[in-house]
Amino acid sequence: MQVTGTTLQHKHKKTSIALALVSGISIFTGAAAPAHAITLMDFIRGGPGNDRGRQPSNNLPGVDTGTGRTAAMPSEKSLADPEPLPKVSGPRYYPYKADAERAVKTAGFAAATATDATRFLAQAKVSAPAEVAAALEAFYGKTVEPVWISGGDVNDKARGVLALFQRAGEFGLNPADYALTAPALTTASTTAADAPATLVNASATTAPVASPADAHDRAMMQFELALSEKVLTFAEDMVRGRIDPNRISGYHDFKLKDVKLATVLPFSKDGTDAAAYLQGLEPKGPQYVALKAELAKLRAAATDTSPKIALPDDILLKPGKSSPDLASIIAAIQHTGSEALKTKHAATLAAYQQTPDYTPELVDVVKTFQAEAGLKADGVIGNATVRKMVGHTSQDKIEKVVVAMEQARWLPDDLGQRYVFINQPAYTVYYHDKGAEQFSMRVVVGGKANQTYFFQDEIETVEFNPYWGVPQSIIINEMLPKLRADPSYLDRLGYEVSVGGKAVSSTSVNWYGSTDKVSVRQPPSSDNALGDLKILFPNSHAIYMHDTPSKSFFQRDMRALSHGCVRLAEPRKMAAAVLGTTVDDVNARIANGQNVAAKVPVRIPVYVSYFTAWPNKVGTVEYFDDVYGRDTAVEKAFDATTKARSV
Repeated sequence: MQVTGTTLQHKHKKTSIALALVSGISIFTGAAAPAHAITLMDFIRGGPGNDRGRQPSNNLPGVDTGTGRTAAMPSEKSLADPEPLPKVSGPRYYPYKADAERAVKTAGFAAATATDATRFLAQAKVSAPAEVAAALEAFYGKTVEPVWISGGDVNDKARGVLALFQRAGEFGLNPADYALTAPALTTASTTAADAPATLVNASATTAPVASPADAHDRAMMQFELALSEKVLTFAEDMVRGRIDPNRISGYHDFKLKDVKLATVLPFSKDGTDAAAYLQGLEPKGPQYVALKAELAKLRAAATDTSPKIALPDDILLKPGKSSPDLASIIAAIQHTGSEALKTKHAATLAAYQQTPDYTPELVDVVKTFQAEAGLKADGVIGNATVRKMVGHTSQDKIEKVVVAMEQARWLPDDLGQRYVFINQPAYTVYYHDKGAEQFSMRVVVGGKANQTYFFQDEIETVEFNPYWGVPQSIIINEMLPKLRADPSYLDRLGYEVSVGGKAVSSTSVNWYGSTDKVSVRQPPSSDNALGDLKILFPNSHAIYMHDTPSKSFFQRDMRALSHGCVRLAEPRKMAAAVLGTTVDDVNARIANGQNVAAKVPVRIPVYVSYFTAWPNKVGTVEYFDDVYGRDTAVEKAFDATTKARSV
């Protein structure tokens, strides 16, 4: 990560300092905080209160502090400008750059030496991304006979493929990316005026006007190569998606799927139905299939033009209170609530007279709605409940499903019989075994400033009673300001500090210098930031699943609160599942108190994913908020790709 300086400098003139000291005004607060002022739990819970750790107001130079001692005069260093604090910045989002294209090298085409109409194939002009261009050059370097032209006209195979391209939206793709118009059938008797103007007149100033027959053949061969380029692009998109996720942001980490482009045109040429072959390349996993069916259903019902009910984002309505927005709240529930809810509370909803009082009967309606939405059913209407009440429009859902279908292509078609699936927008982890979901649990994921990555890996180890190795980002961004004020801070909290592998006291470290060789870790304890265990799938992002002492976070609806790792609501249950043992066995290993690691006995993939639309265990697609704004980034990448392909 890049370290950049961020400073907040205060200029002091010597005369001002002198006047301040004479007048008894305190101008420094650099004295060490009392031992109880800041604890590890302050770190875990987001920092201490604003008033904790302050020195008494009478802690002035030469003034009795109440301990029988007088405060020392400030040193010259303490009165100087503060040392700039460095800052570790996380990954960022990038302006998306589509695949660069190059001209296809047609000079090496086998048709270059032909004497019939196919000779014009070597004169066609097509640009394509490097992989596609290479596949075109390899195929036509050996092949003379066209794939898409028969008897001097566009054949049925080509027309079937063009019809498939028009249906590209069914597969979560954009038909505009493959737009291509078949040239009209012409004959040798066609007049020159009837031939395409761009083909007839392109070289009018340097060469004789082409004959109608040549113009026709040239147009057909141009179409031949252009359609082959579109076919290869479509095949790639069907298998691995339209965009490269790694170009979206530093939070995306995927190895692009290998698409065997060398086989696409030969299969298309030799097969009787090229369109069916290309459609057969789409993913076949149950999640993709469910998303595709949902997209078709949404588009079929897109005639729904009912207005979206608007509610303020800052509503906080508790039982027994009143709100002028209550009538809109009930209307929103009636619009987005289930039929079961409406049936259960039919009498209450029918009797409601649009009054502002939040009565017990209406609280029960809201609690039912919250329970169905997976929220805490406490009857308190806040931001999370409002978002669920307002719901997503049909267009919102369509956009989410299209993004999800793209992202599903980044993952394996078959996720496996046994795997762990973390969906960050759902704040949930799912454990699958024997091809079915066995259980799920709430998780806490990274906050917007410390986002959890989107990648896949493999679970290897469960560590009991773990040490917490403090990341450099936390040392620099959060601990360093405290350590500069109080170098004994880590010693008092029981952390272990080492420099270059040698254990040292935190007071002996120069916290104004580089921390590159400084390591900090917290020993196993009841207050350990990782709790009783962590589940490791080693990766370059230092992300893993773990326990936490901050159990209250799991009661929140919005749980993007960690530094990037995934906190589990029921870590012992997950540890037992991946180890193939019992919770009692896990409890015993933790009770032993020893820091030990247990190797996971079988291969278990883990998908640390990000889907705002995803099917549940019965195949019903559920929708979630775009907590990091990644859907928006994907949609911008779509637009950039379509624009590049249309040039």
